[in-house]
Amino acid sequence: MTGDAVRIVEMGPRDGLQNEPMPVSVADRIDLVRRLADAGLAAIEAGAFVSPQWVPQMAGSDAVLAGVRDLAGVRLPVLVPNMHGFGAAVAAGAREVAVFAAASETFSRRNVNASIAESLERFRPVCAAAVARGVPVRGYVSCALGCPYEGPVDPGRVAAVAADLARLGCAEVSVADTIGVGTPRAARDLLRRVARDVPTGRLAVHFHDTWGQALANVLACLEAGVRTVDAAVAGLGGCPYAKGATGNLATEDLVYMLDGLGMRTGVDLDRLAATGSWIAGRLGRPTASRAGRALAARSTVA
Repeated sequence: MTGDAVRIVEMGPRDGLQNEPMPVSVADRIDLVRRLADAGLAAIEAGAFVSPQWVPQMAGSDAVLAGVRDLAGVRLPVLVPNMHGFGAAVAAGAREVAVFAAASETFSRRNVNASIAESLERFRPVCAAAVARGVPVRGYVSCALGCPYEGPVDPGRVAAVAADLARLGCAEVSVADTIGVGTPRAARDLLRRVARDVPTGRLAVHFHDTWGQALANVLACLEAGVRTVDAAVAGLGGCPYAKGATGNLATEDLVYMLDGLGMRTGVDLDRLAATGSWIAGRLGRPTASRAGRALAARSTVA
């Protein structure tokens, strides 16, 4: 794997902040995206066009997009749940969107008040409209390695949902361990199963770090051929539907591991860690990134 390039999709401004108890200001969210881009991240999920009644943390995503529109060479996808959200995103200047489905029926109904099949039908016109406009679509399959209500999830069901999203027009499908229960062998085996229906080059992986397995899971999936990984600066995030589920894999920890493997990311770890410390400070807590804490301690000693 040495010398291979790995594409990191930064989730902090959306998946990371959407579960914060208090919304982060639009100005700080713009600043966060800019700092992440300055650190070298070229794909940053900037917000979500969802109802502010249900996700108040994502209110003002149109203003966030307006505030970062001048960033050159940075992809700024935004999450959209339906055609209304898609229309608002396009009107705000979005050039890439994302949709999300679940591999668990119970989680799907609790999260979006629809069955898996119904949620996919909601995305059909979204994907068709996006493809017609030349707007790339990214799809997520949540609860891929476990559900807080149903427990273990059948890999075949994950593969079926991923394949449905690909058929609808998703150029890339991210397989997400939403509650962070996966282990390396399970993650690798799931990826190989999904790759029978969706080519590995169109897959990404997305791990939460509830049991401290996220980096090991990424490594197993890299060895299985995946080259796109989701992560969130400072380990931001969580899952409101899973008690005890912690944040996303910290981008700083991911970059540190990939640097050690000799894999190319284009990310400056020191700038990234500084950004993680900054946003954690804005949230009133320390960064969840081990690499970020180590770098901060090193600079203090120096």
